[in-house]
Amino acid sequence: MARILLAEDDDSLRGFLARALERAGFEVQACADGEEAVQHLEHPWDLLLTDIVMPGMDGIEVARQAAARDPSLRIMFITGFAAVALSAQDRAPAGAKVLSKPVHLRDLVAEVEKMMAA
Repeated sequence: MARILLAEDDDSLRGFLARALERAGFEVQACADGEEAVQHLEHPWDLLLTDIVMPGMDGIEVARQAAARDPSLRIMFITGFAAVALSAQDRAPAGAKVLSKPVHLRDLVAEVEKMMAA
């Protein structure tokens, strides 16, 4: 079973994402912000799924710290800001994927499954 570290500051969206991924068979640790996510980086993860824009530590910094600890970690960003998505591609660790909100849960699960199969 693949393990996903999820960082999303919107409570309801975090709950929806976590439940959808759990129903798809993934183990999910849901975090309310970047600082909380970084506290969980000592555990092994298969995928970091993080919002880019969050108060405090943003998702790009979480991804950088995560990739420094585990260069093989798969990273996927979600964001509701198109300009942020474009700039994230330049600042994100190599191989990271960016999805724009709103994202249908079925599409998110499909993208996660693709990343896990790669």
